[in-house]
Amino acid sequence: MSITTSQQIQRFYSQYKDTEVTFTKEIIRAIRLIPSQVYFKSLGHHWPCIIYSTSMTQTRIIATLNESFYEQAKKSGNIIQIRYAFQHESKSNPFTYFIAAKVTGFSPYGKTDKDINFISASYTQRPPDSFIDVIGTILDANVSSAQRKEERVVVTPDVAEMIGLKAKETMVFIDQVPRKCLIRDISFGGAKIILMGIGKFLVNKPAAIRLFFDEAVSFTEINGSITRCEEVSGRKDITALAIKFDDKVPMQYKLKLNEFFKRQKVRKLVIREAPADDHKNNPGPAPKNTPDPTGM
Repeated sequence: MSITTSQQIQRFYSQYKDTEVTFTKEIIRAIRLIPSQVYFKSLGHHWPCIIYSTSMTQTRIIATLNESFYEQAKKSGNIIQIRYAFQHESKSNPFTYFIAAKVTGFSPYGKTDKDINFISASYTQRPPDSFIDVIGTILDANVSSAQRKEERVVVTPDVAEMIGLKAKETMVFIDQVPRKCLIRDISFGGAKIILMGIGKFLVNKPAAIRLFFDEAVSFTEINGSITRCEEVSGRKDITALAIKFDDKVPMQYKLKLNEFFKRQKVRKLVIREAPADDHKNNPGPAPKNTPDPTGM
């Protein structure tokens, strides 16, 4: 999912260890969790469960409990082992591990079926680095998207490859009408696209841009609205449109763009620390990202 070093794992743990991530469908899809292979066990007995939320120090899960569970929990001192399963990006077999936790409380999930419960539990040990990476990467992308909302990235072919975009060419739906377009630049808060048409008639229209990533079989669609238009090279038949995204930006997009910024930061550090004699062998400065005062 990300470029990860031991220093970054430690930063994630120090900065985000008590911050919860709620496992929505979007988050589950983004982190490649396999819900059907998640369960917890106590003294060798297994119970299917749903991860409702987790931090790096505690979790809340949903499970159907019966008297046998409470008996097992009492015998074990309320210690359970929670099994997580994630799908590899490039391998067919998932990677799995158990995290030990101590149950700290129960509460009914709903009024109709009292056997379904929220289980609150605190991890009894620091989770594996891979788990810290998964949770930390999600939280880091959220923080980055807020702090760097106006920082634009010009989408060259090289940048598109680094971000994982299949191509600069894509589709935008303006007032639900599909149009082909080129992506000129992107940010956490918006995008600028180029397409055929008269821009002044499209301003203030709702827009949804589709992005296709290399490893995805489907697309990521981001909703927003067109805030302004510009002429392109004096041609009246082509226009550049600025799209301001709605507040709900897909997590996959946040992860991709945040990963790009992390790569750029590492690259700049390498260039800065390279000996003067090595400058001729350097690939050159990273693509320049410029702040956009309009939030696009």
